[in-house]
Amino acid sequence: MRAVVLLCLLHAALSTRFPWEGLDYKFPEPVLNTGNACDTDHGSQCCCAMLQNVTMLRTYFTTALDELEEEYSQVQQSLNTIEASRVAFSVALFSDSDTRCYGPETAAINIIYKHVFINMGDAYSTDTGIFTVPRPGVYSLVLTVYSDAGARGNDLAACVSLHVNNIPKVGSEDRNRQDQEDSTTIAVALHLRAMDNVTVSLPPGCFLCDDNSHYNTFSAFLLYPIE
Repeated sequence: MRAVVLLCLLHAALSTRFPWEGLDYKFPEPVLNTGNACDTDHGSQCCCAMLQNVTMLRTYFTTALDELEEEYSQVQQSLNTIEASRVAFSVALFSDSDTRCYGPETAAINIIYKHVFINMGDAYSTDTGIFTVPRPGVYSLVLTVYSDAGARGNDLAACVSLHVNNIPKVGSEDRNRQDQEDSTTIAVALHLRAMDNVTVSLPPGCFLCDDNSHYNTFSAFLLYPIE
């Protein structure tokens, strides 16, 4: 008799409405299996109802677990995509601490920045000075420019040009004999395609000077991808 009472109490507990409506799961109404042993007495009916509720609970938790596993898979895939899309680099003109100048040349040349602060995605080459765009998107690109004529009255020619696939996009030019040194910063956001080549060009007759303070830098990072 005591066992029957315990089973009925458990049945009453399982019959309580649970606050799971927010999970879009509706428990079906328990249906007693009529015409069999469940109808023989009240104790058997309690047992049958309890088993039916346990089965419904098992079904609910199985469904919820499947949904959670699907959501986890989608989140993991999104994180992998974000990690794969990380593109950022920042480089400076020279790796050593000697004070020296880059240029001038009789023809325009690509500036090869040798000192690497960061090169996430390995998209910038210190051998060629080319940033090869790994994936399409909007990129932020920044140049800092500095040159020193050595003394006032000497020719100062601080100038650079940012190119995409050998086409000039933005640049800066300062040629005079009044300043011993001068500097500038160029910042631009560009929509770039995969495999675009981005370079910094030094025009003819221009020169950049630097030391371990790294006045001349070239930096870029992906703001957001565009598929």
